[in-house]
Amino acid sequence: MKETADLVIKNIGQLLTMEPASGNDPISGLGLILDAAVAVQGEQILFAGKEADLSGPVELKPDAEVIDVGGRVVLPGLVDCHTHLVFAGNRAHEFSRRISGASYEEILAAGGGINATVEATRKATEDSLAALGLQRLDRFLSLGVTTVEVKSGYGLDTPTELKMLMAVKQLDARHVIDLVPTFLGAHVVPLEYRSQRAAYVDLVVEEMIPAVANEKLAEFCDVFCEQGAFSLDETRRILEAGIEHGLRPKLHSEQLSRSGSIDLAVELKAASVDHLENATEADAQKLAGSDTVAVLLPGATYFLGKTDFAPGRMLGDAGCAVAVSTDFNPGSCMSENLPLMLNMACLYNRLYPREALLGATRWAAQAVGRQDRTGTLTPGKLADVLVLDTHDYRNFVYHFGVNLTHMVFKRGKQVRPVG
Repeated sequence: MKETADLVIKNIGQLLTMEPASGNDPISGLGLILDAAVAVQGEQILFAGKEADLSGPVELKPDAEVIDVGGRVVLPGLVDCHTHLVFAGNRAHEFSRRISGASYEEILAAGGGINATVEATRKATEDSLAALGLQRLDRFLSLGVTTVEVKSGYGLDTPTELKMLMAVKQLDARHVIDLVPTFLGAHVVPLEYRSQRAAYVDLVVEEMIPAVANEKLAEFCDVFCEQGAFSLDETRRILEAGIEHGLRPKLHSEQLSRSGSIDLAVELKAASVDHLENATEADAQKLAGSDTVAVLLPGATYFLGKTDFAPGRMLGDAGCAVAVSTDFNPGSCMSENLPLMLNMACLYNRLYPREALLGATRWAAQAVGRQDRTGTLTPGKLADVLVLDTHDYRNFVYHFGVNLTHMVFKRGKQVRPVG
């Protein structure tokens, strides 16, 4: 018996399912299918394949919508797997100071840096944080992003961390983009605890994590494991407390210096390790034998004016699952432009274009535990679909700094353009 479709997207010049087994595509590894169609039933993909094969397993409902995309490229909606979307305040003046030669330490000593964002976020209401988040999510959506991970970490006290995560919950209910909440109370030690680090770690472990878990406000627990932030031992304690409360680990790992945190991440079955500027070949081999995704954040390296980009080519050659994200945040990457990050990942992390595309879809979905529902265009998964205004998928990475989004479908509904 044939399945019935509510929506058919046809005349697809290049369909990238991101599932290599779904097509005879040994070169790109993107599940590339030419002259293709996608059929949708409700919120789910019903069929993704050659248009000539559509009539076999699928028939259209009498009122089904049929959209001809004129030979354009179609791929899964993008997944941004590392963002700090919810915060208050503005640090544009710090950018000018950095260009003038001020160091991060000097800006921090003057009351700027993360301390400025923490102060502004503590003063903000949940609704005002949500209002800012809605504007930012609209920008993500306009660029083809349909799933976004969102971290806390600009509260650094229990009430504000909970407030941030409540704002994320509110945004998830109000915006079409699916949000994945992550608790990052262990971002840095706040000013009021600088002389009593152990007490702050106790606060995170004994008060924040139980409160977040009791309210079911996060799926992951992240830690910034770094000199000046949290040591390897502190990171282990925090992540193990998260695991005990049902929060899967993530790590800000090997960004500014060597910490050895990748061994810990693999041991604890972390979903991802993110940044990785100081990752080694041994780290790559360890990750390649695990289910932990390596997340590259080239925008942060670029925006900080650094040149020590993470060794993406080494990670890819080792066989790691490599994702790419914006790291959208007010201090080190004030950009919602995930497609631009794909271009950077190719030029500076030395990924191949196909790897960068997989990094914003299939592997990014795995990095946020959503691989069972998004990241590939395969039957049974959510109909999160991006139509590009190009006939060659390579232009998405090559033609940088412009928006090639033509249409976006979220859970089977057209959400861009609207109307």
